Amino acid sequence: MSKKSGKIIELEISGLTKRGNGLALYQPVPQTEGNVQWQVEVPFAIPGDKVCVQLLRKKSGMYASQLLEITQSSPQRIAPRCIHFGVCGGCRWQQIPYTQQLQRKEQMVRDGLSSMLTSAAVFHPICACDPPWAYRNKMEFSFSSNAAQEQFLGLIKDAGRGKVVSLTECHLVNPWFTTALETVKNWWKESGLDAYHMHRNTGALRTLTVREGQRTGDRMVMLTVSGDPDYAIAKEKLEAFVAALRATIEPQNDTLGRLSIFLRIQQVAKGMKTNFFEMLLYGPDHIREILHIRQNGAAESYPLTFKISPSAFFQPNTRQSEKLYSLALGLADITPESIVYDLYCGTGTLGICAAKCAKKVVGIELSPESSLDARTNAADNGLFLTIHTGDVGRVLAKLRQEAEAQNNLERPDLVMIDPPRVGLDAAAIGHILDLRPAQIIYISCNPVSQAANLAEMLPRGYQIVAVQPVDQFPHTVHIENIVVLRRCD
Repeated sequence: MSKKSGKIIELEISGLTKRGNGLALYQPVPQTEGNVQWQVEVPFAIPGDKVCVQLLRKKSGMYASQLLEITQSSPQRIAPRCIHFGVCGGCRWQQIPYTQQLQRKEQMVRDGLSSMLTSAAVFHPICACDPPWAYRNKMEFSFSSNAAQEQFLGLIKDAGRGKVVSLTECHLVNPWFTTALETVKNWWKESGLDAYHMHRNTGALRTLTVREGQRTGDRMVMLTVSGDPDYAIAKEKLEAFVAALRATIEPQNDTLGRLSIFLRIQQVAKGMKTNFFEMLLYGPDHIREILHIRQNGAAESYPLTFKISPSAFFQPNTRQSEKLYSLALGLADITPESIVYDLYCGTGTLGICAAKCAKKVVGIELSPESSLDARTNAADNGLFLTIHTGDVGRVLAKLRQEAEAQNNLERPDLVMIDPPRVGLDAAAIGHILDLRPAQIIYISCNPVSQAANLAEMLPRGYQIVAVQPVDQFPHTVHIENIVVLRRCD
């Protein structure tokens, strides 16, 4: 068949794909393909739906499709809250009751780890997000325009090949995010500026990042623009940008939070590394956040404060981050004599939590901005962490070489890992296992890459003793998962 057949067929959804879309079986009539049933992925459909779809391309035995109509709804289907659902690519599961979302996510984790779990492993029930709305503390929106010069500012459309849906509401964030979005849309109309076009490398406006400290009320807006001097934004237009945001979203006083506004310039040149330059336009150079952490299941929590720079990573769900870190620390065996390594430490959140009860914490982080925040955050909380900036595998190798040369190698009792979605590379796995820690806590936002890494680590002297899924991202297919490994040789 051609890349895009256009054939319209009716299907019944029997399952869900790894991406959270509906899954159905299709057998061509007449049976010209050897009685083979092909899988069809249907966006925004759920098991029990009967649908009319248009077949698109086929890859690896599965058709992509466009949902034309739900001819009969699944008994489990509910009305989505957002008017953009089904077009916007930000949510996938608003039409599934939240309790069922949790069940499906927990089962995803169980299925991915089933071959690795023994009687020694305790699988804890998934930790829900309550409430499952207005939970994100950061969003990145995109600028776009079409041939008719219509302007769009919002999230990428589902299967839209980079096209953007202009949002008027989003229930994953606090309402002031959409107020900021509307303010910038109005400023854009008056500015005469063009959206950046990636393929032509023309235009000025690329993305708008909005984030907040949910416990402090701090707000941050960062406008990312082209680094081509031909599309530089005039000073008066940036001043108008700042004035518009201050008039609509600035907290009334410091006790309600502070507003920070940044310009980020993104320089792109063929054959060269992309460079970013940040310029503070208004307010403090960071936002503040507070996490309330419970140690070892204690009834009382203790507060930890964090400064977050505009490009630094911080968990995007503050409420669930508190649960995630509290649960992880509760599963760990940390004593006043413990040496802890916090790898991919970001702004130092997990390592700072562990430092409250450990002898020594060593953090490693690739991002210079996040590393600087980690050092500042540790000091602000009256704690000391040794933070190294660089690739985890390379830094570990260097630390080990230096320690062996001086004959003072300190092996960690606990290694905590929270890598990017792609997981650990072979070098990092090798260096971690060479350290032979008694325990490893592996936190991941991608159970698939986590399971692949665990399959490499377990045969080398470790076993899974605990699994704890945490739902950080309601109404999406994504799930955070904690796995605790213990050395068994």
